Amino acid sequence: MDNQVVKASRNPVVKTRDFFLEVVAELKKSAWPTRKELVDSSLVVIMTVLILGMFVATADILLVRIIAMLTRGA
Repeated sequence: MDNQVVKASRNPVVKTRDFFLEVVAELKKSAWPTRKELVDSSLVVIMTVLILGMFVATADILLVRIIAMLTRGA
């Protein structure tokens, strides 16, 4: 009898099925955000990315111009 249990646990199909059953069980335990929380968080992320993107672009343009001015004189 123990030999059958060992063989079943080594079967990749059974292991895969058990894995997905455990994933579903863990996902049911998770606390999911409400739609409003999700939308609000997404807007915060999008705005942050846009602001940081503008900052990086501005810094890049300024640094390119400064380096261009410094290298023209040399």
